[in-house]
Amino acid sequence: MSASSCEVSLPSDPPGGRRAAAVWGIGVAVYFVAVIFRTSLGVAGLDAADRFDVNASALSTFSILQLLVYAGMQIPVGLMVDRLGTKKVLTIGVVLFTVGQLGFALSPSYGMALASRALLGCGDAMTFISVLRLGTRWFPARRGPLIAQIAALFGMAGNLVSTLVIARMLHGVGWTATFAGSAAAGLVVLVLMLLFLKDHPEGHEPPPVRHTGAAFVRRQIAASWREPGTRLGMWVHFTTQFPAMVFLLLWGMPFLVEAQGLTRESAGALLTLVVASNMVVGLVYGQIIARHHAARTPLALGTIGASALLWAATIVYPGDTAPLWLLITLCTVLGACGPASMIGFDFARPANPPERQGTASGIVNMGGFVASMTTLLAVGVLLDATGDDYRIAFSSVFVLQALGVAQILRLRARTVRRERERLVASRVEAVHVPV
Repeated sequence: MSASSCEVSLPSDPPGGRRAAAVWGIGVAVYFVAVIFRTSLGVAGLDAADRFDVNASALSTFSILQLLVYAGMQIPVGLMVDRLGTKKVLTIGVVLFTVGQLGFALSPSYGMALASRALLGCGDAMTFISVLRLGTRWFPARRGPLIAQIAALFGMAGNLVSTLVIARMLHGVGWTATFAGSAAAGLVVLVLMLLFLKDHPEGHEPPPVRHTGAAFVRRQIAASWREPGTRLGMWVHFTTQFPAMVFLLLWGMPFLVEAQGLTRESAGALLTLVVASNMVVGLVYGQIIARHHAARTPLALGTIGASALLWAATIVYPGDTAPLWLLITLCTVLGACGPASMIGFDFARPANPPERQGTASGIVNMGGFVASMTTLLAVGVLLDATGDDYRIAFSSVFVLQALGVAQILRLRARTVRRERERLVASRVEAVHVPV
């Protein structure tokens, strides 16, 4: 199917344009800063282990707790966005993740550092779903796949800042100055958002939705979950996102330095390659899906297969270390994981009406972070149990990929049938829209 055959633009579609790009850009800036804070631990893992005198399992707890909070907040945040609107939720999020980053900078103990990362994860959880909602309110529906990929691209740019800037600052000015100084970026985007962000353009206010407490919450979640597109989106996100997330968020740097014998500078360059590949592939995937909706599943499954193949080739390569060309290829392919995970939202978006977009996006977004959290824990535990055998530890990736692929194959036919039914209904509605 082409994009035009799946999306029917109705008169209520937002017009887009420069003002839409400017307002949406503020929301994207908030997400950009949130990702810098989220991924800053990825380049500081070895420093954190020394600072707090912890082993691999305890070190992985930083990221696991952060992702646990993030994943657990996704459905509540989706409900909040549907009820309160983007600006209010983003404001809460910025305050929380800025305080969390500052607290991490000043934490004198492991326990206080954990609490700070949990607070950061709570604020971070409120950003991406809000930005997706902002895009649907300011741009036409046919632009949805590309807008979502561009938002994710800016998020990866935040990751790039971590690998290039935060890593250098750590070795230049030290732990406290690096994390406290970066927290100032949160104050900047907070001011911009309070002054200029609007939930929707004039004349495109969403229809009022009656909110009736717990009963409404249950209906929102149940209605979103009943849609096979929402569940398929969650499993696509679950299966595609976590290999790169685990690599960038915590274990990539230790693996490249301790298991592969690279210098920190070379390892940082490979992490940067993952981010750069993500940004390029994101633009390509967004353009392909906007033009050819039928490409969603092949792109997702192809990315999963390629990443599994490269993981396997790297960890079973004979000898103590893999050759540099293989590590470069692995990092390039891992860059496609983030863009592939965005396909999950493109399954959920047309499956749910505007008043459920936040809730459905929360369900989808929860998938990848649950998988990431599970794998981060598994790798840390296996490293401690096997005496830092990264080959065994990273084999846990294949278990979650197999589970996710099975669910994707189970749900894809049902989702296609529902999309065809909605397409017919939308065409009939478009014919009867008064001019």
